Amino acid sequence: MSQCVVDHPNELLDAIGQTLGPSEPLVVTQERINQFAEATGDDQWIHVDQARAAEGPFGRTIAHGYLTLSLAAYFLPQLLSVKNMSMGVNYGTEKVRFPSAVTEGSTLRATGEIISAEASGGGVKVVVRMTLAADGAERPACVVDTISLFYP
Repeated sequence: MSQCVVDHPNELLDAIGQTLGPSEPLVVTQERINQFAEATGDDQWIHVDQARAAEGPFGRTIAHGYLTLSLAAYFLPQLLSVKNMSMGVNYGTEKVRFPSAVTEGSTLRATGEIISAEASGGGVKVVVRMTLAADGAERPACVVDTISLFYP
C-alpha cells in the first residue's frame, strides 16, 4: 500500500499529481449490503433477494451504487494521512460514476490521485480522484472526485 503522509495540511499544496494506493482489500458481504438497504430503505431485490438475484442479470446480488460511493470514506484514510490537523471535513464530491456493478463477495480496493489543493477558509481544500475497483473486473466500480478540507 502506498499512502501519502503529510506532516501538515499545507504540504498538500505541493502534492498535486501524487498517486495514492492501492488500499487494503475490502470484501463486500451480503451482510454489509443488507445493512445499507436497511439504513436507506432501498431494499430492491437486486440488492437483498439472493435467490431472485441469482436468476437476474448479475447472477447474484449487487451492492447499491451509493454503498460503493460511501466506501470512499472508508478508503480515503488508507490513501492519505494528514498529521498536525485539528480536523478533516468531507466537503463533497464531483463527477461520480459507476462504470460497473459490485457483486456480493467482490473484493474492492481503492487508488487515488491528488487532483488539486488550495488554501480555503483557514485550511486546505483537496480534491482526490478515487477509483474503487473489484479484483478481476474489467472496469472500475466507482470513480469519484472527493473533496476534503483539512484544518491545522
